[in-house]
Parts: sequence; C-alpha cells; structure tokens
Amino acid sequence: MNYILIIGAKSDIARAIAKKYAENGYNLYLAARKSDELQNFANNIKIRNQREVVCLDFDVLDYNIHQSFYDSLSVKPIGVISVVGYLGIQEKAEINFNETKKIIDTNYTGVVSILNVVANEFQKNKSGFIAAVSSVAGDRGRRSNFVYGSAKSALTTYLSGLRNKLYDYNIRVLTIKPGFVATKMTTKLDLPKILTAQPEQVAEDIFKAHQKEKNIIYTKWFWKWIMLIIKCIPEFQFKKMDL
Repeated sequence: MNYILIIGAKSDIARAIAKKYAENGYNLYLAARKSDELQNFANNIKIRNQREVVCLDFDVLDYNIHQSFYDSLSVKPIGVISVVGYLGIQEKAEINFNETKKIIDTNYTGVVSILNVVANEFQKNKSGFIAAVSSVAGDRGRRSNFVYGSAKSALTTYLSGLRNKLYDYNIRVLTIKPGFVATKMTTKLDLPKILTAQPEQVAEDIFKAHQKEKNIIYTKWFWKWIMLIIKCIPEFQFKKMDL
C-alpha cells in the first residue's frame, strides 16, 4: 500500500494535493495540528476514491516529537510532501521578534527538522521522494516580506543540498516555488488575477513534476521568468523599488 505523507495538511494547497494523489491511487496520511478538523475532508476522499486516508496530529514546531511521530506510522510512506507555511506580518516581525521567530521556525526550522527524520529513514531503504513548498519570495529579498522570504530562501537552499546528498540513494527531492496562489493565507492580499494560481493548478503541477522526477518547479510556470528578471535588476536600482 503506497502512502503519501502530507505535512501541513489543512492548507488549501495541501487539500488540493491530497485530492490529486488520492485520485491517482495513493493512500494518504494527513498531518496537521488539530487534525480532527480534517476528518470530514478525509472521509470524502475515502468515499470518492476508495483510498485509505488517516488524519494525524502533528506540530511542526514541536521538534522533540518528530522522530517518534514518524516511527509511529504503521505503514511507512513512499513520499513526503511538506506544505507547511506561515506568511506572518512583516511590519509586526520588524518590531516583535516573536513574530520573526514564528515565521522562521514555521517555514524553515520545523520543516528541516521533520525532513531530516524522513531523509534518514529513506536513506536506509534507498527509495522514496521528498517535496516541499518553498516560494518565489525566497528568490530575492523584498521590503514587503523579507522575513518570510529569507525563511523560504533558506528552505530552498536546504532542499538543494538535500537533493545533492540523496541522489546517490535513489531519492528524489522536489523544490516547489509557487507565486501568488488564491488561498486562505492570501485572502487579505490584493493579488493580480492573471498572475494568481488556484490550489488545484498547483497540485496538478506538483503531481506532474513528481512523476517526471523534476528537481525544481515554479507554479504558475511563468514565475520562473518573472523571478529571473527580478533577480537581474541591479542592486543600486532594486533597493529603490517598492516591491
């Protein structure tokens, strides 16, 4: 029985990923805080797709339980997808380090902690795949969200090194870089419709990238080129821009 473990499973993107993988024959572990809130969603997937779906309590910030959490899985997953994310409030983070720490620990430290556990376990069997949602915000720091962006940048670098290390063990690591996505996390932002993806489109891109053993994807695809342009802007000019 092939299980996929989705971490941070209550987000809109995570739910879309869960639906996509269940439709394609995978069983699911849905891990999140207050996972009982996922039960109706899980039951719906079970009925529609005749798949096993198990909801599990998991706190990405409780590092001490990460190993025991993984050990407790009765059937070990063949793949793990982290959809953990916390945008936070940039202005608050600049004056309140607790907000800064929450942004960094949620988007980076906690994800690294659980993925280290997963990577070590996968190495023993020389199989598996790991995917994690980073962000285009990590490609270059901008005044509007540089604390969040710095955490995602660190995650992107971590995944790059992990991909390099695990290649010899036949384990694939996928870095996912969404641009704007219409979710609960971005509901208060005024996002340009033409540049904004729906969670279902992101899930489709992730599933296809997994099947094709891609290393890095941008979703929507054109964000790769948007970010290339942004990264090429000279620093003396970029620092004056309101982005």
